[in-house]
Amino acid sequence: MSRVLLLIPSRSYRTPDFMAAASKLGVEVVVGSDVRNPLEELGDGQMLGLDFANPIVGAGEIEQFSEQYPLDTIVAVDDGGALLAARAARRLELPYNSVASIEATRNKALLREQIATAGITSPPYQVVETSADPRNAAAALTYPVILKPLALSASKGVIRANDSEEFVVAFERIRRILESADALAECGVELADRVLVEGYVPGFELSVEGLLENGVLRVLAIFDKPDLLEGPFFEETIYVTPSRLTQTDQERIIRMTERVCQVIGLIDGPVHAELRLNENGVYLLDIAARSIGGLCSRTLSFGTGMSLEELLLRHVIGAVIPSYERQVDAAGVMMIPIPRAGVLRAVHGEIEAEAVPLIESVTIAMHIGSTVVPLPESGEYLGFIFARGESSRLVEAALREAHSALDFDIS
Repeated sequence: MSRVLLLIPSRSYRTPDFMAAASKLGVEVVVGSDVRNPLEELGDGQMLGLDFANPIVGAGEIEQFSEQYPLDTIVAVDDGGALLAARAARRLELPYNSVASIEATRNKALLREQIATAGITSPPYQVVETSADPRNAAAALTYPVILKPLALSASKGVIRANDSEEFVVAFERIRRILESADALAECGVELADRVLVEGYVPGFELSVEGLLENGVLRVLAIFDKPDLLEGPFFEETIYVTPSRLTQTDQERIIRMTERVCQVIGLIDGPVHAELRLNENGVYLLDIAARSIGGLCSRTLSFGTGMSLEELLLRHVIGAVIPSYERQVDAAGVMMIPIPRAGVLRAVHGEIEAEAVPLIESVTIAMHIGSTVVPLPESGEYLGFIFARGESSRLVEAALREAHSALDFDIS
């Protein structure tokens, strides 16, 4: 029986789905988490508390554990564990992407530098230290621009500025975010002292879900993001597949994703890429060495019902993958945004939302009584709405109708 180390940050939504896939495959699972107490709903399996914030220390902890319980493979479920997985795999001589390639996915400035050096279409960019006076940088920019922390995920701290005044306000806001304990734990002190400033790229946004095998990209799905993401914050809501773009545009997007993987050195495992398409070409916004986040993977089913998590685990343990073909129905998910900060007191309209034709389920992820914080300070969502139907257009309409039936009491 294979023993797999799943690196799952405590705030991940994805623990149950990966555990269910592991149980189905008969895989022995060790869960590596950034907390020292067991996670809820783990089921069978061992629990290992690790230092995610310091991957070098965490890799040493994994190496020590493996001396007693040898590991066959390591899987990073979310961004927070990717660098830890790479460092630990190198120590244990297990197959994984190189540390350098993962560092490029975790450092947005390094990613921009490598893309630009390779001659790939990219917006202008610069890096500004958080200790700098933002008014000096603001005066020399051509607007609009996007400000980004170097290593935070889920669009946390990503803000558009249309002029120098907005730039200063956004910069100060990101500086406060990066001073928080949560941000320091996620990106590390070494990446919390700078902000990436890049030119705004207009256009239609989409994401590519893929699997690398010896450097060759196998596309599992292309998701359209039909909502305009123009800022000032970039809260993702609806993902729908299959894409409604032309076959030519889809091929251009796939070529760009594979090219970036080659440039930064990713060769194996899941890839999640965010891109924009406009009249000037295809632009890569970000890329990660992990699968799609949140509960969004539940929109994907392969062959006769294989989940994305099962497909990925079959890949890493070398088991047969019966089919890479996604089931034919259109599918979509809406990540329910947090409209304002406060305490979640009640949720109304769930029954009405689930009664909308084509809606499969409505999952509220936040518990009543929880403190909720919207973007850009937090990348969490109130929950997820799932739909499936004959076309992407009908699925999108169903998601919007179901969302309109929900009402959140936040005080």
